[in-house]
Amino acid sequence: MDNFKVNGFKAAAVRSGIRGKDRLDMGLIVCDRPAVAAGVFTTSLVKAAPVLLDTARLADGKARAILVNSGIANACSGAPGMAAAISSSKFVADGLEIGEDDVLIASTGVIGEQLDLACFKKAIPALIEALSTDGLVEVSQAIMTTDTVAKMAVRVVEVAGKPVKLVGMTKGAGMIKPNMATMLAFVMTDVAIEQGCLQQMLQQACDRSFNRITIDGDTSTNDSVIILANGLAGNQPLTENSSEAAPFMAALADLTKDLALQIVRDGEGATKLVTVRVKGARNDQEAKQAAETVAESNLVKTAFFGEDANWGRIIGALGRSGAAFDQQQVDIAFDEVLMVENGLGLGSEVEAAATEVLKQKEFSVNIDLKAGSGSCEYYTCDFSLDYVKINADYRT
Repeated sequence: MDNFKVNGFKAAAVRSGIRGKDRLDMGLIVCDRPAVAAGVFTTSLVKAAPVLLDTARLADGKARAILVNSGIANACSGAPGMAAAISSSKFVADGLEIGEDDVLIASTGVIGEQLDLACFKKAIPALIEALSTDGLVEVSQAIMTTDTVAKMAVRVVEVAGKPVKLVGMTKGAGMIKPNMATMLAFVMTDVAIEQGCLQQMLQQACDRSFNRITIDGDTSTNDSVIILANGLAGNQPLTENSSEAAPFMAALADLTKDLALQIVRDGEGATKLVTVRVKGARNDQEAKQAAETVAESNLVKTAFFGEDANWGRIIGALGRSGAAFDQQQVDIAFDEVLMVENGLGLGSEVEAAATEVLKQKEFSVNIDLKAGSGSCEYYTCDFSLDYVKINADYRT
């Protein structure tokens, strides 16, 4: 548990009774001092009240606390939902004796239901009383919905001669599609950094991680990635032009990728983690189109579940992706097993070897379009019978 501590941060989680369930469902993360803050949020036109509130509050680039609940998303909840978000943040601000605008809000769960403020009135004093340096682990448990495991990661990196720590947590198992991926994620770090630099780094890290995963192709109303940096590491503050910024950027990108892959591994009903690698596209954008289309194809994903090396579904997805290529040049391999060369299958013996690859819990689909130098990696999972069962009775 010591591994998931960051100097200057405390956290706690409680059972507040949201949706009448006896489980950890509300968490609070607090920084001992004003922190530089940045966020990346859903691109859906339908945005939850917390997303709208946080976007406005992050305009000044600082925050002290994050209050998060699971069970109810506070999305499509109209004026009462926004009032609930604001009121709950005021409970935190009053209890901590900090500015209301320094409190960020996040929610996850069922869309269209109203939050009961009585849960917050009762729980927030208990949260504040329970704040501890060990609390981040419990918050990672409180944000779970259909997740089967809590998801955390830690990185330590040297920045300008100073050790800097990053601790991240995320939740997400379904309703996962880039722009962003459907999820909540919070990163706490003691690095000293200017806000513009932090925002730019967070966006770049998300583009390489949370925006490269898919479980079911559905984008959420609540996607939020928030990072707080309190500067207690004592390094010279990083700027967009700082030569010292590269190690921190690499650590942040690695941490967010770790968290993103944990989401895919825990995808609703998932039994496989699949990396789709495309190279040889005309440019990176077309490589992304090709990889995303293959990764999101229901036919491809069900074939993965059935351990069926049906490459016809893959090349079919490539053909509708919008990427330009000559079908008679395409190579497709499962891990190192080349199954298609120059658009033609290599026979039953190779297919048998590819089927063995698909029996693994993790494998890659490697595609060469031979049309240019563009490349992209995407991460997906299989579609199982359990995915349908989980989502058929999600609200019950």
